[in-house]
Amino acid sequence: MPSRIEGKAAIVTGGARGLGEQVVRALAGEGCSVMIADLLEGPGQALADELGSRVVFARVDVTSEADWEDAVATAETTFGGLDILVNNAAIYRRQLLEEETVAELEKIMAVNLHGPFLGIKAVVPAMRERGGGSIVNVSSLAGATSYPAHGAYSMSKWALRGLTRTAAIELAPSGIRVNAVLPGNIRTEMSPTTASGEIPTGLKRQADPREVADAVVYLASDQSTFVNGTDLVADGGSLLG
Repeated sequence: MPSRIEGKAAIVTGGARGLGEQVVRALAGEGCSVMIADLLEGPGQALADELGSRVVFARVDVTSEADWEDAVATAETTFGGLDILVNNAAIYRRQLLEEETVAELEKIMAVNLHGPFLGIKAVVPAMRERGGGSIVNVSSLAGATSYPAHGAYSMSKWALRGLTRTAAIELAPSGIRVNAVLPGNIRTEMSPTTASGEIPTGLKRQADPREVADAVVYLASDQSTFVNGTDLVADGGSLLG
C-alpha cells in the first residue's frame, strides 16, 4: 500500500517530546518531511538528527507571530511547500478556580489557543499554493468534559474545538481541512496519572503516545479527505463511564 503522506511536508509544534515526538516519528516514517517546531532546542535537534535529512528543527515560540512567519518561510524554502500543520504544543497545569489568577490563565490561553490561531493564519497561504492541506489541532478530553482543578486548561481546549470548527468552515473552499484530536490520558511527561496508573472506565489504561499519534496522522493524511471540522476522540472509551 502506498504511504498516506509520502512526499508531503508538515510542521509539528511541540514536536520535541511526548505526543509531538511520536507524531513527528510517525509522519517521517511514512515519507513526510517534517519541521519540529519547539522551544526545546536540545531534544528537538537531537530528534531531527536521528530521523535524517527530511526532518529539521526550528526554534519556534508558538505565541510569536514573527516566529510563525519565519517557520513557514523556512518550511517552504526547505521542503518546497507545506501540506500539514499539527498544532500540538500546549501547557498543562491544575488549579482550582478560586485560586486561579488572570496572569496564569493568560499563559495557558496564549500557548494552547493563541498559538494554534497564529499557526492557522500563518500556514494558510502556503497551503493554498499547494491546492489544499490538513490542519490537526490537538485538543483534549478536558475539552469535552469537566474535571476538578482544570478550569484554565479546559477553557483553552474547549475554545480550541470552537476554533477548529470555524476554521474548517472558512477554509474548506480552499481545500484545507481542519480537525481536532481529543486524547484521553496519555503516558507522557505532561499527562496526569491516577494513583494506581489505571483509568477507571473504557480500556482502563493510559494510551501509548503512538496510539494517539496514529489518530493524528490519519487526519493529516489523504485517508481522511472527506473528514472536516470533526472531533476524533482517542480516549480508550473513558467517556463512556
